[in-house]
Amino acid sequence: MTFSIIVVCLNAGEKLHGTVESILSQTEQDYEIIIKDGNSADEVTRAYLSEYERRQIRVYRTADAGIYDAMNQALQYVRGDYVFFLNCGDSFYDDNVLAQVKGQMAKEEDAKSTALGHTAGETSGRYIFYGNIHERRTGTAVQSNPRIDDFACYRNLPCHQACFYSAKLLKERGFDTHYAVRADYEHFLWCYYKGRAVTVYMPVTVALYEGGGFSETKENAKRSAREHKEIVCRYMPAEKVRRYRLLMLVTLAPVRTWIAGNPFTARVYQKIKRRLYRGKDL
Repeated sequence: MTFSIIVVCLNAGEKLHGTVESILSQTEQDYEIIIKDGNSADEVTRAYLSEYERRQIRVYRTADAGIYDAMNQALQYVRGDYVFFLNCGDSFYDDNVLAQVKGQMAKEEDAKSTALGHTAGETSGRYIFYGNIHERRTGTAVQSNPRIDDFACYRNLPCHQACFYSAKLLKERGFDTHYAVRADYEHFLWCYYKGRAVTVYMPVTVALYEGGGFSETKENAKRSAREHKEIVCRYMPAEKVRRYRLLMLVTLAPVRTWIAGNPFTARVYQKIKRRLYRGKDL
């Protein structure tokens, strides 16, 4: 199995450098790097892009209509079996992430092939493998939900920087650019409900996540809420959506979100969450 790692950038400067170097330092070498640049104008970014081209990294400089359009453009160049998006400012957690992920994938495919009586290669093709992240902003390890179900799809999906998608899924259907903030969320739901993706949790810390990105700015908070409401109604029955909204209200979801995002309380919150998830296949 091979990895296609997509880095989308626009005037990212030193952040681009840090992200790409974290890929190049991986002990597992069966990967390709695809850098999709939106015609950066700053000299630092352009210098790095030229350096990477000299190092045989594939760099594509084309205009785009935003981050999700850029990601869609990058998908046409994918040659690997699994696609991973690593944003500028984020990085792999350590040098052995890809090696650990590859081991987890092989274990899953071997188990599936044994159960079905097929070879491992015949059972691959529609997977989302996902792990955990470590937030730089809060200095806290964030545990992903080890089981994806309807409520997880409504409320608690893994961070996009923790997910490895089968290339087949992304080539079949890219990101819906109608959604300026939540297109990655909508795409995960499409993969799960329409694409029939098999979701597999990996006990691996995948990325150092910078946080505070485009989708987390204050000006996009209201749009994010609107898009979330529209997306869940596309994939879930109205009665179920109403029930989940009531549950979120009763369990003080906004308060819990604040606690999880506060550097002083995030560590305790995540510790409690890990204990709760321990009974869900951890």
